Amino acid sequence: MPAVSTDRPLASYAPIGDGRTVALIGTDGRIDWLPLPGLTDLPVFARLLDDETGGCVELQPTAAFRTERRYVPETNVLETTFITESGTVRVTDALVSGVAGRLPWAELARRIDGVDGDVAMRWCVRPGSSLQTAAPWLERTQHGDVIRSGATALAVVGFDHGPAPTEPESLAGPLQEGSFTTSPGSRHLLALAATHGEPLHLPDPRNVDHGIDRTVQSWQHWSSVFSYDGPWSAQVQRNALALKLLIHSPSGAIAAAATTSLPESPQGGKNWDYRHAWIRDLAYTTHALVRFGLREETHAALSWLLRTIRDHGSDLHVMYTLDGALVPEPHEYDVAGWRGIGPVVTGNPAGGQLQLGVYGDLMAICRTYVDAGNVLDVETARLLAGVADRTCDVWRNPDSGMWELPDEHHYTSSKMGCWKALEDAIALAETGAIPGSADRWRAERDRIRAWIDEHCWSESRGAYVLHAGSDRLDASVLLHAPSGFDRGERMSATIDALSVELGAGALMYRYSGVAAEEKTFVACAFWRVEALACVGRHDEALAHMEKLIEHANDVGIYAEMIDADDGSAWGNTPQALSHLAFLSAAMTIRDIVPAELLQGR
Repeated sequence: MPAVSTDRPLASYAPIGDGRTVALIGTDGRIDWLPLPGLTDLPVFARLLDDETGGCVELQPTAAFRTERRYVPETNVLETTFITESGTVRVTDALVSGVAGRLPWAELARRIDGVDGDVAMRWCVRPGSSLQTAAPWLERTQHGDVIRSGATALAVVGFDHGPAPTEPESLAGPLQEGSFTTSPGSRHLLALAATHGEPLHLPDPRNVDHGIDRTVQSWQHWSSVFSYDGPWSAQVQRNALALKLLIHSPSGAIAAAATTSLPESPQGGKNWDYRHAWIRDLAYTTHALVRFGLREETHAALSWLLRTIRDHGSDLHVMYTLDGALVPEPHEYDVAGWRGIGPVVTGNPAGGQLQLGVYGDLMAICRTYVDAGNVLDVETARLLAGVADRTCDVWRNPDSGMWELPDEHHYTSSKMGCWKALEDAIALAETGAIPGSADRWRAERDRIRAWIDEHCWSESRGAYVLHAGSDRLDASVLLHAPSGFDRGERMSATIDALSVELGAGALMYRYSGVAAEEKTFVACAFWRVEALACVGRHDEALAHMEKLIEHANDVGIYAEMIDADDGSAWGNTPQALSHLAFLSAAMTIRDIVPAELLQGR
């Protein structure tokens, strides 16, 4: 029977990353999640899900302390200040970048600076079992100790970090630990380098220390290129930086979240692996990146997606792995999970579902790209014309909907997505960006709208419903206020109906009945904000936005879900869709709401 796992609040974690993986650092300086060297590798450090054998990296004072933390301005480098009775120490955490960009190995750097007084510190690197799939061991080499766990190799280096002699045969496993004492102006360094299935580079600790400064400068340069002039500018930049952590730099793909198997409710069962790339998330991300003037990420994401689609045939999949393969079926591991709520899995069962909305997502990415002044290649243009024709042929079919539900229906938001696909295809064809019959697409687009108006609108509910023939509601229809499908009275009435049935203050559940199964969905709350702005209810949009900003954790991070009763975070974290929904709402408000209402924000 798996032991009960860590009980730490998810909001207590702050992420750092290097474009390849993400570490989650607790308020006490303990790293409880770090897949190495890549995000989708089995995590050597996974105490977040497995308290007994998950592994972690600890660094903290030996005496009682309190902490304050922040990101170094305009970066994803974390500063944690430990305050004790005897003194103060500052820890700077970074996943280090190289001189020419991302390093070919993973390099975690922890710089410890004495601020005042004397503070005794201790550290411990305790590798885990990679979700009970590997037994780590210590290998003595001519250049130092190397920890191996399956195909993963890692080494601990540092300076003035006081390493203790390592006992390779210890029953506790091949942990490495040490201690030292800081003084005003002192500097110490603890670093960890890792590779998987390849040779291991043991970095010079002094180079790692310089690498922290280089990483800060690299993030700050990225932030200087980032362009946004509008309300909540600090929060917008922080949300964009959080989103940047999930962009997989080797391929350009965008992970839906940095973790797997964090539950959506105390009952368990809804534990998914979100370390994959959804077409939907990539579409929203690309739209945001274009609006921020970020060219490289936009091009990389679109190019990756188009290559991946071509590799797997004309039928679009809901998601792909970060390296462009099809997502495998779930595999369950014999570990407890966060708070003992299982299962812990890799893979995702929704990879083979039919979701008609992805046609609209793909077309929206490409229209955004073209509208930003770019040119499609011939093969892509033909692919998109084929997608538009395919949309005409299949939109009448039932599907699994945006929420990947097990029962197929004629989901309203899926039909709206098909309408959007043809709307964008027509615009692309009329500018000469793609070939095809715009007249056919226009006629079918109008048939879709008429069908939705007849079958997906409920006079008794005064709202667009979850699917044709249902009286249940679905917050995902809110996405089709900004899409342009409806910014009028019906959408405004739908917002009211959703607020009554699914709203919890500024927060919102996904669809009717789901409150019994999970917490509120962060993205839905921001979708309501954006829809309110689109239908002209500006004061309400601003009021909800201000409340939702307060629901981020202390360093501005959103998980997938929030408990409406106590404000705790649930689900995988950081969640791309949550941060994307914030960014989209902020930019729509900037573009729509009168300037006088935005003063002071």
